[in-house]
Amino acid sequence: MANVLEAKGLFKCYGEGAQAVEVLKGLDFSVLAGEYLVILGPSGCGKSTLLNILGLMDRPDAGALLVCGQPVNAMDEAARSRLRGDSIGFVFQFDSLLPEFTVLENVTMPERIALARGGDVDREARMASACQRAQDLLTGLGLGKTAERFPSQLSGGERQRVAICRALLRKPALLLADEPTGNLDKGNGELVFRDLRGLAEKEGAAVVVVTHNEHAGLHANRVLSMLDGAMMR
Repeated sequence: MANVLEAKGLFKCYGEGAQAVEVLKGLDFSVLAGEYLVILGPSGCGKSTLLNILGLMDRPDAGALLVCGQPVNAMDEAARSRLRGDSIGFVFQFDSLLPEFTVLENVTMPERIALARGGDVDREARMASACQRAQDLLTGLGLGKTAERFPSQLSGGERQRVAICRALLRKPALLLADEPTGNLDKGNGELVFRDLRGLAEKEGAAVVVVTHNEHAGLHANRVLSMLDGAMMR
């Protein structure tokens, strides 16, 4: 399998001079298609900074990053935005579902946004396909009967699994999750970790989870430990 993500010597520093803080210290790792990688580390070790760089929302000060074989360091913001929209899905600690929309509408929101950008496309056919894809994802996570409900009618664990469906709607090659169970109890957290592993295998996406929750590692193909901006060997 090919590498979906390659990080080579990533450095990130905030501040200047005596006030400078080195947050990332030469990180090297790669992730294959269909692999579920967990990066474990305590709060403040640089996990969220790393995820922002991997998700093309920030840039490293040094080092190289390749996403789907494309070197992204020299890309302008428009190109980075296109690659992020086409190839990367995000799951955060809080589900961020829109309360005024149904579950199905929330899951299909990425396609609605893509269509709103314009272009000569068959909008009706695209939305029909997106709705079917959304329903299939929901059914696969045991949420098939929730499509017409609103987020307020779901449990916390159900909402987070809806957020995973939303992140997978456009079939991203890379799925990034930042403390995806931080707002859940242990039981629901275990379900989310299990679902992410299953979806990595079924969807063929590279899944990277950054968390302080050691239970995440039980479901991972590989676990890396992070401390003070560096990977522990």
